[in-house]
Amino acid sequence: MSDMERNLIMAGRTMACVPQVIDLRPVYHRKEERIRAHVILCWLALLLIRIAETTARTTWNKITDGHHETAHSRRSNHRSAYQAWLTSAERRHGRPRPRRVAIMTDPGDRQTMSASLRKMLIPLALAQFICSFAGSNMNVMITDISHDLGTTVQGVQVCITLFLLVMAALMIPCGKLTDKVGRKRCFTLGLAVYGVGAVLSAAAPGLGVLILGNSIFEGVGTALLIPPVYILTTMLFTNMKSRAWAFGLISGMGGIGAATGPLIGGLITTAISWRVAFVFQAVIIVIILVLARSVTDPVPADPARPFDTVGAILSAAGLVIVVLGILAADNNLALTAVLIVAGALVLTGFFAWVRSRKRAGKEALLSTDLFRNRTSNLALVTQNVQWLLLMGSSFVVSAYLQVVRHYNAIQTGVIFTAATVGILLSSLTAGRLAKRFQQRTLIMSGFMTTIAGVLLLVAMVKGHPGAWYFAPGLFLIGLGLGVMLTPSVNVVQSAFPEQLQGEISGVSRSVSNLGSCFGTAIAGTILVSGLADATRSYGIAMIVLAFIGLIGLGATFLLPTAEPAEPRPAPDTATSH
Repeated sequence: MSDMERNLIMAGRTMACVPQVIDLRPVYHRKEERIRAHVILCWLALLLIRIAETTARTTWNKITDGHHETAHSRRSNHRSAYQAWLTSAERRHGRPRPRRVAIMTDPGDRQTMSASLRKMLIPLALAQFICSFAGSNMNVMITDISHDLGTTVQGVQVCITLFLLVMAALMIPCGKLTDKVGRKRCFTLGLAVYGVGAVLSAAAPGLGVLILGNSIFEGVGTALLIPPVYILTTMLFTNMKSRAWAFGLISGMGGIGAATGPLIGGLITTAISWRVAFVFQAVIIVIILVLARSVTDPVPADPARPFDTVGAILSAAGLVIVVLGILAADNNLALTAVLIVAGALVLTGFFAWVRSRKRAGKEALLSTDLFRNRTSNLALVTQNVQWLLLMGSSFVVSAYLQVVRHYNAIQTGVIFTAATVGILLSSLTAGRLAKRFQQRTLIMSGFMTTIAGVLLLVAMVKGHPGAWYFAPGLFLIGLGLGVMLTPSVNVVQSAFPEQLQGEISGVSRSVSNLGSCFGTAIAGTILVSGLADATRSYGIAMIVLAFIGLIGLGATFLLPTAEPAEPRPAPDTATSH
């Protein structure tokens, strides 16, 4: 063996042990200059070996393996020596100590939850809470907003649906932007845009400005900040169990936000004004911006990465046209059919455009390879149906209580406390449930419980004027949704390697928000179009939701029974479309 070959082997071994000392993780390069830099680092590592051998007057193997300590103790000693060297260098040169990103890299049960990770998780979970809160708190303000702004129940429904639609339409493009601009930068920009929308909504003199502030600005802000929440969580929590715990907290906060939106919004609306509810959102956004200073992006942005503008326009336009067609169903069925067909054609054109760019070797907005994973596809269906059930039932019950039974905002919000309690109880046990049961089992039991709750809402409310007849059904809906929100997200995100997290997170969030949009549009349209016989239209809307829940349950049955393995890093070709 020549000296050159021995040196190459030694350099490779050195680079293999470096991550254990300074907590680095593998990086897969696709640019020539980065590959060159990686090779230079390897030779630098070899130089450091030679210096260490010369100083210690022994071989590198004896330096690293000569002690009889455990592997964990050796890593602790290396880190202590490294920190001591940094401190010494800081005193000599007056330079600040480099900040390390706290990423959990030890596999299996050795993986521990650091304080820095918990601290970074707080603003991410709060962001999911406030976005879900915004999607549901307007449900209890329907009559107050319509009277104050001189509009109708249908006008408020359009505002709510457009907010959810903007999120769904822009979630995939914004998820792609995280790789180009950076996850933390997208997160903070989204918070700022959302805050502007909340202030505009609070001061809205009419429905038009409310749509601009709530539907457009808050929708765009949410689309910008939600993908980084899930991408950062997936990157920081690399173990299946710890990731399940983190997703449990985030998804649980999302479910709690959606469930407490009616309660908090109703309390504020009745005590002060519906406008103060938007001021409350703005205050929470400011708090999140302050807490977000502790969030660190583990992977640097890639400004040179191309962005598929045409694909973004086609995907957004197709989704918007389809949902507008659903909203038009109560006035003109022919227009509904035309819009849905037109939207389907635009979406077909979008996928054709994506395939053409991939064949040409160019970066596309969305990789069609994402939909070749059967497990992920089924889990995406369950996500869509879950949020459709949550937002659809929330809007239908809220509108029925206020318009038909003439309940005020706080009364409506208090009734929804049953759903809040259900989601809270199941979310708090998400981590323990993930350790004891398979993801498929949790999703299946969640759908069964939720469908039972929807049917109970139909059976118990009919012929009973009391408001608390809604409580058992709402509690079961909250309990079931809280059980299955986390497993569905975890199955989707864990099915792909880190290099594809930007894309799959955008798809996942878009599918979920599209479900919320469909829930409000479909169930809301059925209810609003039949207000002349409100009890009958209420029953039809809830039965339609139960049928859609059966579709989600069927998709869950098709999920694999074996627990999915943790994703491995993909080769470099995975990021080259």
